[in-house]
Amino acid sequence: MNRQRLPFLQLLLLVAFTAAAENPDIQCARCHQKIYDSYQATPMARASGPATEGLLPGEFTHAASGVHYRLFLRDGRAWLSYDRPDQTLKGEQELSYFIGSGQRGRTYLFQKDGFWFESPVNWYSKQRVWDMNPKSLDAREMPLTLKVDGVCLHCHASGVQKAAGANNHLGAQPFLYAGVTCQSCHGDPAAHLASGGTAPILNPAKLSPSKRDSVCLQCHLEGETAVNPPGRSLTGFLPGENLSDDVIYFVHSGELGPEGRATSQWEALLQSECKKKSGDKLTCTTCHDPHYSPAAEQRVAYFRGRCLTCHGEPAFVSKHHPEEPNCSGCHMPREKSDDVAHEQVTDHRIPRRPSKQTPEGATDLTLVGGGPASDRDLGLAYFQFAKHGDQPSGRRAMLLLQQAERNSDAHADPDLHTALGFLAHLSGDPLTATLEYQAALRADPEDSIAAGDLAILDARAGDAKSAVALLGEVSEKDPGETAASMDLAMIECAIGNPQAATMALRHLLEFSPDDQKARRMLASIESKANTCVH
Repeated sequence: MNRQRLPFLQLLLLVAFTAAAENPDIQCARCHQKIYDSYQATPMARASGPATEGLLPGEFTHAASGVHYRLFLRDGRAWLSYDRPDQTLKGEQELSYFIGSGQRGRTYLFQKDGFWFESPVNWYSKQRVWDMNPKSLDAREMPLTLKVDGVCLHCHASGVQKAAGANNHLGAQPFLYAGVTCQSCHGDPAAHLASGGTAPILNPAKLSPSKRDSVCLQCHLEGETAVNPPGRSLTGFLPGENLSDDVIYFVHSGELGPEGRATSQWEALLQSECKKKSGDKLTCTTCHDPHYSPAAEQRVAYFRGRCLTCHGEPAFVSKHHPEEPNCSGCHMPREKSDDVAHEQVTDHRIPRRPSKQTPEGATDLTLVGGGPASDRDLGLAYFQFAKHGDQPSGRRAMLLLQQAERNSDAHADPDLHTALGFLAHLSGDPLTATLEYQAALRADPEDSIAAGDLAILDARAGDAKSAVALLGEVSEKDPGETAASMDLAMIECAIGNPQAATMALRHLLEFSPDDQKARRMLASIESKANTCVH
């Protein structure tokens, strides 16, 4: 009898194992069914998944580029097609995963040769429109090399795979589990499950305030710029640790919070009187239950109840606008965001009276939450602004990073050396820039930015062989850096190697088929009997 039942039992175990692999939270549901069912309806649980399950069919034409996009299902697979009416561009790309619960928006991921990219188009839920992703609203060419790395995926999926080489080289499967799973906040459940639930599992509410808050802030804090300690990244964060060990965030001093930025609730909350008076007692979960999202018709009453836990004195409730139950309508007004198209954000400063005043002349960067910052971290924070043409930030970054380089063991800090190389190059000091980029590559041979910039310096110094070698490696290992392939083609042409230039251009166009400069150069070479035109 046992021999007859064994295959059936094995089948049950196989089914249970497969279900857990697809959704590891099923193991938690055995004892926490009510919480599990509630959580599955939240945006976090629905933050990602197979594209076929989350496809929102639609189409639109982007005015700036003239490209017509269409999203559709065909033969059980999800696709994005793109074309121009003049037929200068026509193609399609299979989509593998969706990112975004759809509450605010949704985009899609696709892969080519193990490299993962974000779709150029986004769905904006509030306005119910398709448009370009926020970084490409004014793009004149179709952006098909928007790289997706582990940091991007950390807050939308679970079991994110580590990159090999380029940050977006995540293999055939970029993450193991769709959505944000229980262990993202409660840690590894293995011991808890093995004990039948008797061994403890991490409860964020029982951690120290900084570690408790870190569980939420790993995904709900962005600041204006972020800096990683050497060798660390948000992808390495585990619940129960301090987020600042992996990443720290900076904002300009005096900045009022969410106005103009969509992902800044925490730094805005830090400026609220509620937080200042409550201290560590007030945290994200004071108002938000991570396991539950109230329905639209319940939101006003739900959040009013949260407010009244602190402001529930009968005298206050009876006199403070009893005709208006929506507390957040007045004290957390929604403002338009400048960095997420078609979207608004809720003002977590919780002002007594709405204010749209923006401080003028706020130029000093400070750590979110206060406290001192090292020369290295503050210098890298200013460097993020210098890359976009902010000259005063560039001067500050140079002084701070030079000081950091003198006062610390910086040989294993590629970020510091790459930044100093860029700043030296920008200031007209190619020798120092070369030395810094070489130091960056010794610390991290996969640093494609340092390699690409060093190649340009080598080419200008007459060392075309070194430049070709560096750019060829970047083009192969990080094809999302299309500028490297373009530079490689131009150098190959300059040294009289049109065949190699053609190969570099074709490789570029495989990943970025709407790159007009590459198209023109390739057409010119091919029309002149495979000869470069100087």
